[in-house]
Amino acid sequence: MSQTKTILKKIKKLDIKTKQLVDGIITGNYNSVFKGQGIEFSEIRDYRAGDDIRAIDWKVTARFNHPYIKEFIEERDLQVYFVIDVSGSGSFGTNISKKEKSLEIIASLMFAALRNNDGVGVFLVTDNVEKFIPVRKGRKHVLKLLDVISNFTPNSAKTSLKTPLERVSQTIKRKSIVFVISDFIDNSDYLKPLKILRKRHDVIALRIIDPREKEIPDVGLIELEDEESGEQLLVDTSDEDFRNSYSRLVAENDSRFLTNMMKNKVDTISLLTDQNYSIPLKKFFKRR
Repeated sequence: MSQTKTILKKIKKLDIKTKQLVDGIITGNYNSVFKGQGIEFSEIRDYRAGDDIRAIDWKVTARFNHPYIKEFIEERDLQVYFVIDVSGSGSFGTNISKKEKSLEIIASLMFAALRNNDGVGVFLVTDNVEKFIPVRKGRKHVLKLLDVISNFTPNSAKTSLKTPLERVSQTIKRKSIVFVISDFIDNSDYLKPLKILRKRHDVIALRIIDPREKEIPDVGLIELEDEESGEQLLVDTSDEDFRNSYSRLVAENDSRFLTNMMKNKVDTISLLTDQNYSIPLKKFFKRR
């Protein structure tokens, strides 16, 4: 009982913390960005008297020498999925862990979807899909999702988005909004399944980074441990060449990541754990 109360208290605090951002920034922008699709392609059929000639598909008409039109159906409520990396690297953080920070922004976006009467679903992933909760509507469902996310213990500590993204593509049938939340520190070839997912769905990559992953301070000898493999390494951070080399490598990886996302037409929100996440969200909505 006490554990249940603690969980409810944590989620309620999360609701209060994100409320101002949801009310002031997200909801209106969310509606305009994600509701702009309006209609969805249904089928091509024979032209009938009274049909709008603007709907004629001229390529198909020319091919078969007979008028055909594109028919659309009105797109009502959206489906919003969150593909959340719950691997070991999420526990890293200078003041707040990447997992905790991502939970705040996930909650904000979920509450925005709730206000818009959209369904929300979740994939919790490591090197596989650890848990899948299908889309449903309602506040009770959103609170359940946040409870599961905040208390979930994965079977694997490894990050490999390739297989999970393949599974996501196979699972989601109807066009949806898909947020992929990860630090994207991943050596797997996840770009191909991401590209396939992007062709059918509106995919947004939400990248969570800790400042200490971008540069290492001069604090002498320290022991670093990989949260996913458990491998330990002793490094001398007082070595300026080492620090500069590390910073260059990180900058190159960042540039490569952003270039790959642009090539695949995947919008990206990059967020530092010590940063007010309303700033990158505002930029994201403005860019869209």
